[in-house]
Amino acid sequence: MKSLKASGHVLADSASQIKTLHDQVFENLHLPLFEQKLEAASLFPLKPVKTTTMQINVGKMCNQVCKHCHVDAGPDRKEIMTRDTMQQCLDTLANSDITTVDLTGGAPEMNPDFRWFVAELHALGKHVIVRCNLTIIVANPKYNDLPDFFKEHKIEVVSSLPFYNADKTDRQRGKGVFEDSVKALKMLNARGYGVAGSGLILNLVYNPNGAFMPAPQQGLERQFKKALYDEFGIVFNELFAITNIPVSRYLDYLISSNNYDGYMEKLVNAFNPVAATGVMCRSMVSVGWDGLLYDCDFNQMLDMEFAPAYNHISRYDQELINNRDILTGQHCYGCTAGAGSSCGGNTI
Repeated sequence: MKSLKASGHVLADSASQIKTLHDQVFENLHLPLFEQKLEAASLFPLKPVKTTTMQINVGKMCNQVCKHCHVDAGPDRKEIMTRDTMQQCLDTLANSDITTVDLTGGAPEMNPDFRWFVAELHALGKHVIVRCNLTIIVANPKYNDLPDFFKEHKIEVVSSLPFYNADKTDRQRGKGVFEDSVKALKMLNARGYGVAGSGLILNLVYNPNGAFMPAPQQGLERQFKKALYDEFGIVFNELFAITNIPVSRYLDYLISSNNYDGYMEKLVNAFNPVAATGVMCRSMVSVGWDGLLYDCDFNQMLDMEFAPAYNHISRYDQELINNRDILTGQHCYGCTAGAGSSCGGNTI
């Protein structure tokens, strides 16, 4: 399976995605635009609060090609953050009150400077999160020691696992992914990750395998914990239930399966003003592989960058960032539906 970009798909173009989302919601379905919902809730324009997290995409290269990936990541993606750009991130963070650095991809571990970058972030005293797809740990012998590396640098590991059985997981992420994920989770558990009292955090991410919103997060966490422990002896700390955002491959899935209209209606009708107040873009800055700055990872994939005066890590200006208007669009309904959705799960 190729990425949308490699296959020349029309939705590989961010402008085409934005137009599709806008036209279908507003003109075809006659649903309110996201900005109108924010205005009705006295939240427009959406403004930031204190920036506590810098999420950094260190590259779009990945060992998997998942059907719902909003990054359109895969082995054929060659966009990789350079060490020079990483150093600019480090220089910014050294003079910043930002406490958490969230590393994502692709598979961030495939960046050749990943380990150097993590070590430097750890030396700065930052809390480092790595979004690990699990299978990378067993994909190649050179990655087999990642659990030890993570432990040495006290990394919080956040890993996506679509379900607690092979059928649903492999349908979304590829044949054999569940089996390899179980192997990787056992390796992490063996180092103390997810084990009570170890201080080594292992959190899992669930996102639905179809055109529906996730079930309540607490109930899903109980199901996952029981099933994974009873069947495999696997333990973890928390489960984050994330709503699929209609961007990139998931947008393509919705359209090609004739589920787009119904899914967008669900999201719009489930808009929750309380969830909107807690969206992650209010306390986060997202850095692209090339150093460009965004409100969040989803805006990054739609090329909705900051204003030119401060749109690159080399021009990072916290005062301007604090006073900006957050850029929004129809994809934002995914983060504000029901109990809300973020990279850390529910927002309320």
